Amino acid sequence: MAISGRFVALVLLGLVPVLLSPGWLTVLATAAVLVALLVADLVFAASLRRINVVRADPENVTLNKSVDAILTVRNGGARPLRGSLRDGWQPSAGAQNPVQAIDVPAGEGRRYQVKLHPVRRGDLAAPHVTIRSFGPLRLAARQRTIDCPGSVRVLPPFHSRRHLPSKLRKLRELDGKAAVQIRGAGTEFDSLRDYVRGDDVRSIDWRATARRSAVVVRTWRPERDRRVVVVLDTSRTSAARIGDETRLDTGIEAALLLGVLAERGGDRVDFVAFDRRTRARAGSAGQGTILGRLVQAMAPLEAELIEMDWPAVPAQVRAVSAHRSLVVLLTSLDSGAPEEGLLPVAERLASQHVVVVAAVRDPQLGAMLRERHDATGVFRAAAAERALLQRAAVTAELRRYGAEVVDAEPHELPPRLADMYIRLKAAGRL
Repeated sequence: MAISGRFVALVLLGLVPVLLSPGWLTVLATAAVLVALLVADLVFAASLRRINVVRADPENVTLNKSVDAILTVRNGGARPLRGSLRDGWQPSAGAQNPVQAIDVPAGEGRRYQVKLHPVRRGDLAAPHVTIRSFGPLRLAARQRTIDCPGSVRVLPPFHSRRHLPSKLRKLRELDGKAAVQIRGAGTEFDSLRDYVRGDDVRSIDWRATARRSAVVVRTWRPERDRRVVVVLDTSRTSAARIGDETRLDTGIEAALLLGVLAERGGDRVDFVAFDRRTRARAGSAGQGTILGRLVQAMAPLEAELIEMDWPAVPAQVRAVSAHRSLVVLLTSLDSGAPEEGLLPVAERLASQHVVVVAAVRDPQLGAMLRERHDATGVFRAAAAERALLQRAAVTAELRRYGAEVVDAEPHELPPRLADMYIRLKAAGRL
């Protein structure tokens, strides 16, 4: 039972005669009237025992977009239900109108929409709905919380999608080049042609030569259906906020752009989110399916406050692909972590695969280098210079092992990683 402000006001007014009257008769009369009004209001309020609430879960929504959650309230009682409804979404779901006035006639149902504008990626939940039924005087109300679980999955926004058309144009230009312009003989059969002086005799097709009575050679092109394995670091370093988003969110954006681009380029893409165990895994099962699979796998990812198990990463790559692949490690180049785990693992992977290490660089470091107006600014500039030198040392060590490095600020990392993929493809390394 809930008592409204009107009832409290009437009680206070009822105390006035107590202070003014010489006897208790007026006090008893006033109290009896108030109690009678309260009981009558509760009696005529609709019972909540036969109220049923059915929730229709909203569809998946992209972060910072809006979606409607639908609630159907059915009144199986004999009295009309007049009151309010509160939908119990968690705060990050961004419910715009969680509390609504309701009016459901007896024996009927009504639909109510709660507009959601999520502000956080992941699975967001609403465990229950609370309904309050007022009497005709609205002095008191019956209240009941009904278990009505619901959820909505908030997908990554994929802001880097705007770079996709320009990167796809570069890929199409690459496909239009002649085979002689691409370094490397390739391993995928292309066509047959007549032998000319200088051709490798190992390319002669002897069966075709016998049929045509002329020497014929096979031509090859670089393979298109290669494997691209993206490993996203979800350990504690991915929780650091760089600019207006975490390292994890920037890594998700870079992985989405690279995954869609590689699939359009004819390659097979596999994604693994890992720290000490596999947090998510997705792969392209057919042309045009990778984006949906990736966003579904990435949506619930959160940074885990544990250390990365780097020695287990090669096994994760082997579980996805046993052949030579492009392995992209989306991680951190901060001092301390690379020397202990990243460097030896990158050296081991580079002996079997083409390895690219992609990391986010804090733009604040560049700003600190320029601000040397006072003693505090000088010390900060020295710290920023030291951090950048350490990153440069780790980058040089990775390149010495044969790995490529993409070290860029948050909004530049996705397109620069895509450019690295295109360069490797043009060089015939994939």
